[in-house]
Amino acid sequence: MIRITDTITIEPWELTENFTRAQGPGGQNVNKVSTAVELRFEAARSPNLPAPVKTRLKRLAGRRWTKDGALIISVQDTRSQARNREIAEQRLADLIRKALETPKRRIATRPTLGSKKRRIAAKKQRGEVKSLRGKVSYDD
Repeated sequence: MIRITDTITIEPWELTENFTRAQGPGGQNVNKVSTAVELRFEAARSPNLPAPVKTRLKRLAGRRWTKDGALIISVQDTRSQARNREIAEQRLADLIRKALETPKRRIATRPTLGSKKRRIAAKKQRGEVKSLRGKVSYDD
């Protein structure tokens, strides 16, 4: 059981772990020991996550979110299977904690009169510079 907050916990039945052989360094063990961890969290079916948190989690997960509503986290950072499992669980907990934060609503503001005037003045100055780049005519 993974504890996210005081009210939200992830039950063991919501998680599935799959172990595969990791890429990268590992010496003789790289072809024998399955150290890479693929943690699958059934987020859409989780009764502990509120609906708004699930939608934010889906947006944060990106490509790691499957069509059937599962979140897949793959870790092969270390040579130890136990350490990779801890890292995967920590990443899952961090992602859910990040999804728990409600984003602040943006308050629409209007540009000030001074900023509008400065913008128009800069545009006029730039147009003046560009108009002076034309062909030079010699009318003597």
